[in-house]
Amino acid sequence: MDSSEGVARGVFTCELCELSSPYTFYGQKPPNTRGIVLLEECYGMRDPFNPEKEKFLLLGSKCSVCNKTVCVGTECSLFYTKRFCLPCVREHLDQFPEQIQTELAKKKSAQKT
Repeated sequence: MDSSEGVARGVFTCELCELSSPYTFYGQKPPNTRGIVLLEECYGMRDPFNPEKEKFLLLGSKCSVCNKTVCVGTECSLFYTKRFCLPCVREHLDQFPEQIQTELAKKKSAQKT
């Protein structure tokens, strides 16, 4: 591993909620991990609350439809084979499985109450 391990490579900012945090890696393979390959290219950082080097936090990724940078928060995106921002999910909701459509409808009605 190189000497830049753990050093911020930039600042991740969600284009929807504006969550902002330095990130230390981008890709599918977090540093200091064996056998972990993520299903998407994502921004991440070493978990600052855990002393173990191989623990990490995922911050976000790019929406596979519009390419916006979005956080993994449930108000901003969801992962279903790929990362989708919620505006794109709503726009193409009929193309998602019924279970996801139902979950989003429940979430929407819960927000109204």
